[in-house]
Amino acid sequence: MANNTGQKFGGRTKGTANKHSNEIRQKFQSLIEDNLEVLQADLNKLKPFERVKVIIELGKFVMPTLKAIEIQNDDIKPERPKFVFINRRDPKIIDAAEKP
Repeated sequence: MANNTGQKFGGRTKGTANKHSNEIRQKFQSLIEDNLEVLQADLNKLKPFERVKVIIELGKFVMPTLKAIEIQNDDIKPERPKFVFINRRDPKIIDAAEKP
């Protein structure tokens, strides 16, 4: 029978780290640390463009990926465009708001 109560029974509690994920991260970190010299030698053999591309890809494992956010503010009204009229006979500039 399915649990329709909304209560959680068993499993990890909220905020508790997943032990398998932590274990895998530690082993991966150890693998990288033990092979830094080999990785550096392999990177040095690449062309500059390829080297940067690989470093960026590896950086995804170290740095969190940022998510784009969109800010929506309905309170701000766009400014109305201003038009300027120039009379050729009289080179005085007349603002559109002042035009008769």
